[in-house]
Amino acid sequence: MPVQQIIPFEEGAFFITFTCHKWMNLIETADNYDIVYKWMDHLKSKEHKIIGYVIMPNHVHVLVDFTKTHQSINTIVGNGKRFMAYDIIKRLKEKGQNDVLDTLSKNVEAKRKANKKQHEVWELSFDWKYCNSYQFIKQKLDYMHNNPCTGRWNLCESPVGYLHSSAKYYAGELGNYEIDVIEE
Repeated sequence: MPVQQIIPFEEGAFFITFTCHKWMNLIETADNYDIVYKWMDHLKSKEHKIIGYVIMPNHVHVLVDFTKTHQSINTIVGNGKRFMAYDIIKRLKEKGQNDVLDTLSKNVEAKRKANKKQHEVWELSFDWKYCNSYQFIKQKLDYMHNNPCTGRWNLCESPVGYLHSSAKYYAGELGNYEIDVIEE
């Protein structure tokens, strides 16, 4: 059963991370980077601001400044994950990734299968941190922007070299997706 902390705020800046089921590279395999951008577009359409992001092959980091909303932030993120999951499954089917689909199907908990859930695309919970200062936001931006360059990833030599990141905007260049740059 997932352990999910309820976000006790109705607005504010949050560093949010959600991960593909069992850290599988589903975003890359299904070539679904664009669905994360569509989700961010949806957030913007509701007057929320995207401060920064990195879309990795198997997880997403996003810094969102939520305006006061009638839905809980947990619901907003959960609904986003659900709709992205539908698209990932659709594209995996189109690509004939039957082995991946079988794995995702076998990993659905019995209780969730009884509720008609067919595939487990994301880890059930997500991580969040409330960002109540510029220094904390900057720390999270540095962490996420460096993510593609470090550890096992080695996807680029410098943060601005990674296509699915807001690092270029913070370096004063045009990036792949327009954000609301935050300054001290």
